[in-house]
Amino acid sequence: QLQLVESGGGLVQPGGSLRLSCAASGFTLDDYAIGWFRQAPGKEREGVSCISSSGGSTRYADSLKGRFTISRDNAKNTVYLQMNSLKPEDTAVYFCAAIPSLGLNPPFIFGSWGQGTQVTVSS
Repeated sequence: QLQLVESGGGLVQPGGSLRLSCAASGFTLDDYAIGWFRQAPGKEREGVSCISSSGGSTRYADSLKGRFTISRDNAKNTVYLQMNSLKPEDTAVYFCAAIPSLGLNPPFIFGSWGQGTQVTVSS
C-alpha cells in the first residue's frame, strides 16, 4: 500500500516560515512525481506545488510563486515544501500525494490521502 506521511505543520505568525516534509513508507518515492495540496476550512482541496520524480521540474500555484519552494531528497525518500512569508490565507491542512504526472490538478493520486499536517498562520 502506497502511503505518504506529512509532517512539519504548526502555528506560525504572519511572515514566518515552515518546512513541511512528506515521507514515503513501503515504496520508493523516486519512482513518482509528488504533489503538495492544501484544504482550507470550507474550501475544496487545491494544488500547491509539484515536483517530478527526478526533481528536475517543478510547478507552483500562481499565487504562491516566490514564497514556496518544493524539493526532494530521494536518498531520504522525502519531499519537502519550504514555505516562507506565510500569510493567514495559507492556513489549511496540507497533504502530499504521488501523482501520475506533473500537474496541480491530477486526475487521480496513487494510494489514498493521508491525514495531512495542519498549518495555521495567525498572530
